[in-house]
This record gives sequence, C-alpha cells and structure tokens, in this order.
Amino acid sequence: MSDTVNEAVKALNAKLDGEGFDGTAKFVIEDEGSLIIDENGAHAGDEDADVTLSASQETFEGILSGDLDPTSAFMSGKLSVDGDMGAAMRLAQVLS
Repeated sequence: MSDTVNEAVKALNAKLDGEGFDGTAKFVIEDEGSLIIDENGAHAGDEDADVTLSASQETFEGILSGDLDPTSAFMSGKLSVDGDMGAAMRLAQVLS
C-alpha cells in the first residue's frame, strides 16, 4: 500500500480513538489505494463494504484534517458514495 493509505489508516484510527465503526466502509483514494473502516478500526484493504467512498487524495486529506466537510464534499461532487447512504452518514458523523 502507498504511504498515503498508511498515513490515512493512522489518522483514521486516531480519530476513531479506539472505537470501531458500526458497519463497514471502504475509502478509495484515487491513484493511491483503499482502506477499510469497520468494528476494529481502520486498516489497508480492498474487501467488500457496506458503502464505498471515492475521492482524490487532496479531498480525502481535507476531510481527515477537518478542513472539508464530508457532506459538502459529496454535494460538490468531490466525494462519490456507492452503497448504503445510512452508513455513509454515520461515518460522516465519526469523521466530523
């Protein structure tokens, strides 16, 4: 996996603060790879998930840093969501 994915895993696990996520979500970072968030936290991987979110590295980093609201990113077309919108909304709350 890329350094970007490895750093994202670290950042997400810090945000989750030892808590898991109710469901499974996959983040696909364009040209970098993907990671999974589930009840155990975040890890690099490409398994099937309830919801898949795809974005550029810049968009993903903005969401993680708190500079970009996930809902705003979705509404502006910077973040695409495929699958369970309820899971996506729960994840947005975790990331905010």
